[in-house]
Amino acid sequence: MLPEEHLAPYAAHSDGGVGRRHPETAHASRSQFQRDRDRIIHSSAFRRLEYKTQVFLNHEGDLFRTRLTHSLEVAQIGRSLARNLRLNEDLVEAISLAHDLGHTPFGHVGQDVLNECMRDHGGFEHNLQSLRVVDELEEHYGAFNGLNLMFETREGILKHCSLTNARLLGPVAERFINRSQPSLEAQLTNLADEIAYNSHDIDDGLRSGLITIEQLEQVDFFARLWRDVQDKFPGLSGRRAIYETLRRLITALADDLIVTSSVLLAEAAPADIEAVRASGPLIRFSDGMRKDATELKRFLRANLYQHYKVNRMRVKASRIVRELFDAFMAQPVLLPPDYQDKSGDLNKQARKIADYIAGMTDRYAIREHRRLFSLEEL
Repeated sequence: MLPEEHLAPYAAHSDGGVGRRHPETAHASRSQFQRDRDRIIHSSAFRRLEYKTQVFLNHEGDLFRTRLTHSLEVAQIGRSLARNLRLNEDLVEAISLAHDLGHTPFGHVGQDVLNECMRDHGGFEHNLQSLRVVDELEEHYGAFNGLNLMFETREGILKHCSLTNARLLGPVAERFINRSQPSLEAQLTNLADEIAYNSHDIDDGLRSGLITIEQLEQVDFFARLWRDVQDKFPGLSGRRAIYETLRRLITALADDLIVTSSVLLAEAAPADIEAVRASGPLIRFSDGMRKDATELKRFLRANLYQHYKVNRMRVKASRIVRELFDAFMAQPVLLPPDYQDKSGDLNKQARKIADYIAGMTDRYAIREHRRLFSLEEL
């Protein structure tokens, strides 16, 4: 097992973790969080991320990000940040790779529509679904459902949770009731996620032609970085200029987070992870960088996420998810046997349908819709 003596006292130490829901003997050569990471990578839900939308549908281009490549980028950024702050890289990696396992096909629109469909049956939220995947839905072990991950990994996956759901989930969601904090690793992964999607959504938006450099130059943060590239490499254009700018964007965000968080940690001086939980957030950007990042997100929301071509995809995706849900609720016999609830409980049947749809890739959902509604598929 790799030693963890290099970790700060307030980091999550695998041998001092809260533990697993089902006790297991420690592994001789891997830490608890390394085992979590490996279980996630070998899960069926992780493989499906390759064909789930980030912003652009999988079939719209081979080089656009998917949920899988996004998760890998979050893990890479997260590990680098964790190393600089002497936090547990393995835990950060495990949370990063698992945080989108419960995401629906077609990105956030799939989640929004499924949540509407589930309004009378407990709702749907992808963070809760990610936890449900690792706790219940994955089928690998004879002794228990799910992957039986460590508490610290599970709490990091659960980034958001309503009070109603928190009361149902038990210890892993208690912080949403008592307003305490998760581990520093969980806090860090949340911001690594933000760094990753801000940078790669710009890249994908430019590659698609839906946004332009001229538009981005209206965002002061991007404009400063773009000018720096032009000053250092006069005449540089195309993909090289974009890549050089995005490198600087990621570095600026990461460096600011490291410096700001280091100061906060030095001032708070938490003795251990329990002191972290009792404090306020200790991993964050400076006020100036938060302002820059917010301006960038607003630009992407207005110019990329709400672009009319993206909206066309959203409308089509909405129809597919809604019509699948309605058809399965009306006639559960259309579902594979494992997803047919025999108890007669409408809420249980709806949850099984949500599990089925959330587990679909984009292309599988499109194919399933055609099977149900296209006469050509008879």
